Amino acid sequence: MVFKKLFGKKKLSQPVSLSPLVADMHSHLIPGIDDGVGTLEDSIDLIRKLNGLGYSKLVTTPHIQQEFFRNTPTVIKAGLQDVRKAIQDENIPVSLEAAAEYLVDDGFQEKIDEGDLLTFGDKYILIELSYFNPHPNIKGIIFNLQVDGYKVILAHPERYSYWFNDWKKFEELKDRGVFFQVNAISLAGYYPDPVNKIAAKFIDEGMIEFIGTDLHNMRYFEAMERARFEPSLDRLINSGKILNDTL
Repeated sequence: MVFKKLFGKKKLSQPVSLSPLVADMHSHLIPGIDDGVGTLEDSIDLIRKLNGLGYSKLVTTPHIQQEFFRNTPTVIKAGLQDVRKAIQDENIPVSLEAAAEYLVDDGFQEKIDEGDLLTFGDKYILIELSYFNPHPNIKGIIFNLQVDGYKVILAHPERYSYWFNDWKKFEELKDRGVFFQVNAISLAGYYPDPVNKIAAKFIDEGMIEFIGTDLHNMRYFEAMERARFEPSLDRLINSGKILNDTL
């Protein structure tokens, strides 16, 4: 009985409305340049579905990495124009922008030095960490970004398992002014345990400012639909802390 009380998941009877968010700020909707959508048709299908969930603005964020996805602002902007044209042709009432999801790897400081970083909103920049271990100079890199006027958003902190038992690492980033973005699908059990429990802990401690879909394909969208029945998502959207609608 105690176990059920602590860990049982009572779903909402009605799905959470995502309309108050207005904007999504983490997705992979430019076809063929990373591990996101493969075709323009897939991109338009998912954009139409996101609009149906209540989003009127999307900031898509292709991966930029030194090793696997060596995208550049030029490549991303060209792909953005293709998707924008298709949206217009299909009369989908969504505005689309593009930034990037930067992996903090050995090549990232060089990109900072070059100064041609893709941002959105009030100079927000989306970064992610390795799932195996953090960059040894993560604090220095964040400091350098902030000195240059960037507002740093850490993508899906609930997925960095090496800090689950070292919670102070997350608190140190918050103390440094880093914004946290949770994946909505994390709340629906899309990833292995204990990701959903860690995501809920971030929510309970008031550490989340942005909600992202991290949409890559239809499986992610189906998980988004399941997430809309999660009380934790409802609680987060109504927390008064979420900044999606300011973008």
